[in-house]
Amino acid sequence: MQDIVILDRDGVINVDLMTYVTNPNEFKPIEGSLEAIALLNQNGYGVAIATNQACIEKKIISEIELEGIHQHMINLLKKVGGNIEYIAYCPHAPESLCGCRKPETGLLIEIEQVLGVNLQGKYFVGDKESDILAGISHGSIPLLIQTGGYGERVLGTKNCPPSDHCFDNLLKAAEFIINSKDDYC
Repeated sequence: MQDIVILDRDGVINVDLMTYVTNPNEFKPIEGSLEAIALLNQNGYGVAIATNQACIEKKIISEIELEGIHQHMINLLKKVGGNIEYIAYCPHAPESLCGCRKPETGLLIEIEQVLGVNLQGKYFVGDKESDILAGISHGSIPLLIQTGGYGERVLGTKNCPPSDHCFDNLLKAAEFIINSKDDYC
């Protein structure tokens, strides 16, 4: 792995149900998202995921069920030549005030520790303000995408990345990352 990109999951890789993905059948990849991950991999980028999954603490699904959803995603990725290095998830509800739920940076610290990487100056792709804030707080470079239904709400806010770091979908963000490789930290 030459470099790494961090992705949010819901609304970036798969359709955000605005509730929770509770089983593999509900995991619907956004058009081009799996191919975007494969494209990043083919260009020397490892990919890790940082995702808030309050459905665990709320007892909507178990951690084993979440692992099944993630395994389904990994299997779909393999079919298009993609791979995920690591998936960090926060199982806590917002009211728990934990240090891992984005916009806190605990998931990014976990990824650094598990993979032995430094995420400062690395791209963090998300569709929610919490993703952008976590990236900024950790010293990563936030990229906003608008496929999840939340991205448009972040556009024009004080925390919105510069317009050249805002994209319609993950594939466009991946192309930007690859084309920016010479400038990449």
